[in-house]
Amino acid sequence: MEICVDNDSPVPQYEQLIEQIKAAVSSGALNAGDPLPSIRQLANDLELNNKTVAKAYRLLERDRVIQTRGYRGSFVHPHAIDHCRFDLQAWIRGTLETTITELRARGATDSEIRNWFSACMKSPATLKRSAAS
Repeated sequence: MEICVDNDSPVPQYEQLIEQIKAAVSSGALNAGDPLPSIRQLANDLELNNKTVAKAYRLLERDRVIQTRGYRGSFVHPHAIDHCRFDLQAWIRGTLETTITELRARGATDSEIRNWFSACMKSPATLKRSAAS
């Protein structure tokens, strides 16, 4: 698997890493159980900050594309192919767009939507629900 990061791309570097690892899993270049380079190694190879690679790995682990086994490293998740098919960002965007369209149709102003969105994000009930997920 070869990963290349385009520093001139408007796509953040961590997102480029995520896209390329998911593409490698989807194409079969990476299979379930295959090891990934360590965060430090991949950061050195690509001349990136360790935190950039760590963020990509954290998000891939959240999406169950990879799994981290402590000091033994990171590996392709056994069900990674299935998890690569779900695009969380596209789902979030679509859900928000639908909700905003419905709110506007009911007469809510953009300012009201922003204020309530912000309030809901700060709400302890919202935080409890997202932590339980």
